[in-house]
Amino acid sequence: MVTSHDIKGKRKLVIAVTGLNAIDSPGPGVAVIRAIRECSDFEVRIIGLSYEALEPGIYMHELVDKTYQIPYPSAGFESLLQRLIQIHQAEKLDLVIPNFDAELFSFIKLRKELENLGIRSFLPELEQFEARHKMILSKFGKKHQIMVPEDRIINHVTDLVKAVAELDYPLVVKGKFYDATIVNTLEGAQKAFYQLQAKWGLPVIAQKFINGTEINIAALGDGKGNTISVIPMRKLYITDKGKAWAGITIEDASYIELAKKFVKVTKWRGGCELEIMQTADGISYIMEVNPRFPAWIYLTAAAGQNQPATLVKMAMGEHVDPFQTYEVGKMFIRYSWDLITDVSEFQKISGEGEL
Repeated sequence: MVTSHDIKGKRKLVIAVTGLNAIDSPGPGVAVIRAIRECSDFEVRIIGLSYEALEPGIYMHELVDKTYQIPYPSAGFESLLQRLIQIHQAEKLDLVIPNFDAELFSFIKLRKELENLGIRSFLPELEQFEARHKMILSKFGKKHQIMVPEDRIINHVTDLVKAVAELDYPLVVKGKFYDATIVNTLEGAQKAFYQLQAKWGLPVIAQKFINGTEINIAALGDGKGNTISVIPMRKLYITDKGKAWAGITIEDASYIELAKKFVKVTKWRGGCELEIMQTADGISYIMEVNPRFPAWIYLTAAAGQNQPATLVKMAMGEHVDPFQTYEVGKMFIRYSWDLITDVSEFQKISGEGEL
């Protein structure tokens, strides 16, 4: 049985982390774990929480000490709670860090129950979480004088005709959780609608296309309106799904101020990512607000502001001062690596739900 205690002056923590996948649109989990393990202020036992048996993080034993499968969010709150209780009985979890948009609602709703068990988290309030949802992001922007592209909520494919007339081409068609497609014809928009509907359900979002330079900002808020960390990154290489495959930290005070304004008006608690498009005339539009750490979050540790490790400290009740500086010009380049494991491990996680 593992417990939280002090060893040689260092606090021992048992931390559960989701998002262990590493497909072409990777989850943040492995990067979050790398950053946490890099911090020398505490010792950790990392418990992976997986949904599928082929998530590579399961088999990265140098990063993940043990993995348990958990039910998909569609299974409901009670199923997730009961599974977490089982895991807690075996591992004595101190903290859980969920990293997928689709699961955050469940973890936020269960926060009090988990805290009663002794499992902490550092998540936004439900009101904060819903205020930045992409389906009402334009309303949020107008309320707080933040530039957000016009959009339309699409519940039926026929709604696209009106959206096209009002927003024109190119048009960005987005799923309610993930994925986006840029289209230039009604047929393309309809195809994207059906694909996104099948994958993520309704509604689908049609958003006005903004041409410019893509900037991503990783930010960490304390829940009281204070920004603890901000790292802006410019994409250097983008996949066909729009994901950053390489990026570099940049220096621009306007991005820092934009992130601080978002954290202040929302009183954001935890990590988030602002997806920005800066036009040629210097206007910065918030395209999306992702309510968790991005997959490139390890770059914050490399640049001198280890956001995942800082979140752990805040979740455990430690006082942290806002970071003041970071290294500009730090780059990340994502790459593929064939992880070799044995079929017996795959069979164990598939059959027994733990490894």
